[in-house]
Amino acid sequence: MDQPILIAGEIYRDSSYGRRHPLAIPRVSSTLDLIKALGWFDPARYIDSPQATPEQLARFHDPEYIAAVQSAEAAQAAPLDVRERFNIGRAGNPIFPEMFRRPATAAGAGITAADLIAQGARCIHSPAGGTHHGRAAQASGFCYFNDPVLTLLRLLDLGFSRLLYLDFDAHHGDGVEVAFTGEPRVLCLSIHEDKRWPFTGALTDRAEGSAFNLPVPEGFNDSELDAIVARLVLPLGEAFAPQVVVIQAGADALTEDPLSRLSLSNGALWRAVAAGRGLAPRAVILGGGGYNPWSVTRAWTGLWGTLNGYSVPDRLPPAAETLMRGLFWDHRMGRNPPEDWFTTLADPPRPGPIRPEISQGIDWLLAEAQRAGL
Repeated sequence: MDQPILIAGEIYRDSSYGRRHPLAIPRVSSTLDLIKALGWFDPARYIDSPQATPEQLARFHDPEYIAAVQSAEAAQAAPLDVRERFNIGRAGNPIFPEMFRRPATAAGAGITAADLIAQGARCIHSPAGGTHHGRAAQASGFCYFNDPVLTLLRLLDLGFSRLLYLDFDAHHGDGVEVAFTGEPRVLCLSIHEDKRWPFTGALTDRAEGSAFNLPVPEGFNDSELDAIVARLVLPLGEAFAPQVVVIQAGADALTEDPLSRLSLSNGALWRAVAAGRGLAPRAVILGGGGYNPWSVTRAWTGLWGTLNGYSVPDRLPPAAETLMRGLFWDHRMGRNPPEDWFTTLADPPRPGPIRPEISQGIDWLLAEAQRAGL
């Protein structure tokens, strides 16, 4: 099982958080379709994701919360006290037809990925994963169940004792950090936009020694991410020497995303994930944020290609172009999409200066790591 394995599912194809929600768009289904249109799909290396059971979800989540999400899905409603206690049906976490089954499927993919890693698989890609804001007893930030936490817990239960969690999403991986605060077997490293929801993950936030955080300024560019990977991610990762690396590859740090003010190309994300993948003999690569259907589909498809060593075409073949022209986005940025969203997979590079706050942040974290004995 040396070649990457893809885990996805059809539940995402017709599921939406609601017409006006940022997750009204296709992401996993369009990624799977584009992978197929490029000839990058191997049925022998594809797994249809199982749905995690309530018992499996309870490894991290409160059973009463799990039951409340199930009940809200069945009734398509929840009493006010349940909404307020569990943060469902409010604050960006709507009640919708698949609100239990959809995140439970992503969690099932993560648990399955951990099992496959224990059986000898080297690399698993689960684009539906990466719901890193979910709390033990509350929905948060569009995340009902925290599949990265469940994946990491399953790996710990299977006997792995040094796990590295890398988070490249535009938003801080707060739910994962909270879950593993003070846990020496899991090291979390999150690179995220400064002063962006959930407004956590400050440079000085070490989570009792189990996390490093690097908030980055608006306009964060390819050169800056490359520098962070070379000067911070690789040294820290090599010093920690993980047995498995779990990477959250959110696509919302790309220029075209409406929920951040960062300026990365998808190529920078692919390079960062590939570098992180090399830090351990085994890896689980998750999705995450991404709220522009063209940019997230192109990013995650190209990520699968990167993991496999496939060549990115200069222009998408006709079937792939037809697929991309068929996507719809009810957003001002989707009213007149540029041609390259339809015809190319790779963004043009987006280099820029490496600003002082980036370099100073790297230096401060390296000094912290040295003080911590890494």
